[in-house]
Amino acid sequence: MAHTVDLSVTGMNCAACVARVERALRQIPGVETAEVNLARGTARVKTDKVSPEPLIAALKQAGYGGRIDIGPAQPDPFPLIPLLCATPLLANMALMAAGSRFMLPGWAQAVLALLVFIFGGASFHLRAAHALRHGTATMDLLVVLGADAAFGLSLWRLIGNPQTTDLYFESGALIIAFVRLGRWLEAQARRRTAGALDALLALRPDTARKLTGATETIVPAAALRPGDRVALRPGERAPADLRLEQGEAEFDLSLLTGESLPAAQSPGAVIPEGAINLDGDLVLSVTATGDATRLARIVRLVTDAQSAKPPIQHILDRISAVFVPVVIGLAITTFAGWLWVGSPPSQCLLAAISVLVIACPCALGLAAPVAIMAGTGVAAHHGILIRDPAALEKAAAVRQIAFDKTGTLTLGKPELTTIVGDEAQILPVATALSRSSEHPLAKAILARGNPAIACTDFRAIAGQGVRGTVEESPCLLGNARLMSEHQIDITPFAADASRLAQSGHSISYVARGRWLLGLLAFADRLRPHAAEAIAALRAEHNAVFMLTGDNADAAKTIARRLGIDQVSAALSPEQKVERLAALATNGTLAMVGDGANDAPALAAADLGIAMGSGSDVAIETAAITLMRPDLLLVPAALDIAKRTQATLYQGLAWALLYNVIAIPLAVTGHLTPLIAGIAMALSSLSVVLNALRLNLWRPAAYTNPIAGD
Repeated sequence: MAHTVDLSVTGMNCAACVARVERALRQIPGVETAEVNLARGTARVKTDKVSPEPLIAALKQAGYGGRIDIGPAQPDPFPLIPLLCATPLLANMALMAAGSRFMLPGWAQAVLALLVFIFGGASFHLRAAHALRHGTATMDLLVVLGADAAFGLSLWRLIGNPQTTDLYFESGALIIAFVRLGRWLEAQARRRTAGALDALLALRPDTARKLTGATETIVPAAALRPGDRVALRPGERAPADLRLEQGEAEFDLSLLTGESLPAAQSPGAVIPEGAINLDGDLVLSVTATGDATRLARIVRLVTDAQSAKPPIQHILDRISAVFVPVVIGLAITTFAGWLWVGSPPSQCLLAAISVLVIACPCALGLAAPVAIMAGTGVAAHHGILIRDPAALEKAAAVRQIAFDKTGTLTLGKPELTTIVGDEAQILPVATALSRSSEHPLAKAILARGNPAIACTDFRAIAGQGVRGTVEESPCLLGNARLMSEHQIDITPFAADASRLAQSGHSISYVARGRWLLGLLAFADRLRPHAAEAIAALRAEHNAVFMLTGDNADAAKTIARRLGIDQVSAALSPEQKVERLAALATNGTLAMVGDGANDAPALAAADLGIAMGSGSDVAIETAAITLMRPDLLLVPAALDIAKRTQATLYQGLAWALLYNVIAIPLAVTGHLTPLIAGIAMALSSLSVVLNALRLNLWRPAAYTNPIAGD
């Protein structure tokens, strides 16, 4: 059976590195797939029998470092020594450009450049040598060829004529120094994009207060098992998924749900791992540990999204695999062309060096993964979990959104709103019959009044209601069909029932003996911000639909209050799928639902969006999960998807435009190697910084005059 191995990979710098690492891992017998994420520095390997050790060995043989844990990577040291050694060369070049005749002695330039190569260029040379040994070409090879050529030409001239001023030590040294600095800046920026996931990983406490009877023992959190009881003090984090047994408290769930306000929790509430107890002394029981916790599922979803590649990245990988050899060939052609027109060899070599340096495909390899990391990371921070880059692409293209009603647009918890008849007679009978029922309407009745009298001979009748004996009288609570089966006349309340049903209420009748006592009317409340969310979606020119299994009157009432024009009611799960298939012909379609019965529709839609408060099967089926039951996250999810896609394509456009403009300039001799090195580093950095703007994204706050119940 195949399993997944996640590895941290060090030493990757460009798309060619990605291709090389993937090739090295895929060559191991037993490896099915290997996907590498340049921005995060990780590799995900699917294999049926290979342990991590051979994978790490293959990485080292290819010239890269590897480890099993995927925690935050150790930061690269700041390239201080190469920069200090290169500074006099840069200052000397600037003085000469300003008209000064001062020039560092040739041997001083050589020594400073050599120090830069030793302290800043060793890693470039090592990785380039590994690449050549394996018959591949990476960006490091381009940097090494360019810098070494400049250094070698200068050293050859200095040895031949110690008095010469026609030297290019600063070009080779500054290429190394600036590329090293650019990579350090990239690494800092890329680490920022991983902040959301690293923050989630940091939520897990190391220890827990396990209760054995009245005895409290500090144990490793990893030692907890479902069913264990634990104590939680103010300021402590939940060490696993827990169910609150004793006490009440407010919890900070912000890093899990994106909700900034504390949430009050009472006995029976489920507390997710990592939540912070703000103000209570609590006793709780463990419901899930390890990989089964809600936090673990969130981390897994975010990691999957950041590790996967968008479809366009596979095309770019194939381009990058041949890009470096093509550039080397272009540099040779440039040298030969300049030589053919009669230029001195030094000028020919400088033009070729510029081509090698300017064409490094760093920006091309970073554009997609950094944008995806930033977008999925900031979305997770605000309670939106995006499963993979394909979901991002689909979300950005959505123009139609279909909503389930019960539990999605509404709270899914009906309330008893109206009693028609003598309440003093109706409510005691209804509460007595409801005490033994698990039906949602029975819970709504019990929320209105406590049963003061007992019920015997209780029986639930599927699809109709319940019956039982209350104070020695046979009593009924249920729909019109139940009343008809027992010859109970409901015509005295027919007008009231019709009026309430047309306004979206569910009707239950109450009878005692042969007489109808009255009726109860139930209504499901709108979910907070539902109207604002619908208004926001329509403001972006999206078509909004309601697909529900509820009756048409109830569905149309809710739709009217929310501003939804198109309603399909009384649908089975199979009919929802058929309706979605018909709608999909008009454009990319998203489905928003919460229940297990919504899972087929979520899977059938182009994009499934599940409410995090819904069933596990709905969450597992959907491509996007909203970690708090706030419908405003639906337009927010579509918005961050569109922004992420736009940022991704901006980065790709910049990287391609940069090469289209810069390579001809280098070929024609309009760029020096130094300027080429600076421009190449700035190109990569600009792509990363542009992606980092996504970290400033916040879900928009929408208001609408029809909001509320």
